[in-house]
Amino acid sequence: MIEFIVNGRLAQVDVEPDTPLLWVLREQLNLTGTKYGCGIGACGACTILFEGDALRSCSLPVGDAAGMNIVTIEGLEDNGRFSKVQQAWIDHQVPQCGYCQSGMVMATTALLKRNPQPSDAEIDAEVSNICRCGTFQQVRQAIHAIRNA
Repeated sequence: MIEFIVNGRLAQVDVEPDTPLLWVLREQLNLTGTKYGCGIGACGACTILFEGDALRSCSLPVGDAAGMNIVTIEGLEDNGRFSKVQQAWIDHQVPQCGYCQSGMVMATTALLKRNPQPSDAEIDAEVSNICRCGTFQQVRQAIHAIRNA
């Protein structure tokens, strides 16, 4: 049995310790906002907050999550209210197809926690998720709107 905290609640799963955390989140815990993209940690669709840092869950064995604090896209809402990042995504119409967006929101959440006033270069370096729709300019606009609020 592997135990960790996800979105503020204790999670206990009976899986092999080398199972990717992504599959545990989606299949055992039914937290499907975290998406599968590439399976090798390159695209960022599976990004979560792991002890506050953005991390790609497809390449993390669940055994390494034992005792750790994890937040998924489902955990960003507070009493039914979107986080500032989620609301900025809506206000600036960032998503097109939307598939990669939960990962981008998580990467942005971690970035703004560390650096509330990032430059475009810092955004590009930290929010390295792949978006086939190419909404990177809207991502920057949404982030700048948050920092200027």
